[in-house]
Amino acid sequence: MTHSIAQAAAHSGLSIDTLRYYERIGLVDPPARDSGGRRTYSDADLEWLVFLTKLRTTGMPIKLMREYAHLRHRGEVTRRARQQILLDHRADVRARIAELQSSLDVLDYKIDLYSSLMAEEEQAQGATA
Repeated sequence: MTHSIAQAAAHSGLSIDTLRYYERIGLVDPPARDSGGRRTYSDADLEWLVFLTKLRTTGMPIKLMREYAHLRHRGEVTRRARQQILLDHRADVRARIAELQSSLDVLDYKIDLYSSLMAEEEQAQGATA
């Protein structure tokens, strides 16, 4: 089954301009063209776009995504190298999650503190009324 560029963009969450940019920088293979010269994307293309979107969402730099895509094109002999890229990136993501969790804990503490202080104020105001 083939999909238009608009359908590929909607499916992946990327803009049409981003799809064209990814094609230009080699992250995405140039898609097939229909009889009118319009880009058509396969289901496999859509899967790759979704994967790229996940990599970007996790903060992988475009340069590293390009390296991964280049290795992917070289085939099975690069599986170990691709896995290592993903292992290293996963470690970075986990570290960022831990940092965010620590920051979230501080926010939760402050929010709870303000809630307690305001409840005490309301109680004190109610007692004097």
